[in-house]
Amino acid sequence: MKRPLAEKICPVCNRPFSWRKKWEKNWDMVKYCSQRCRRNKS
Repeated sequence: MKRPLAEKICPVCNRPFSWRKKWEKNWDMVKYCSQRCRRNKS
């Protein structure tokens, strides 16, 4: 059985986003769900 993936809320769009394999090593530092939100963080 698979266990549920970790989730965070994006501070820009206020949507939840799930853990991804590419974020495995730095999941604690991930804040934004996408590059678009990262660019529009103001």
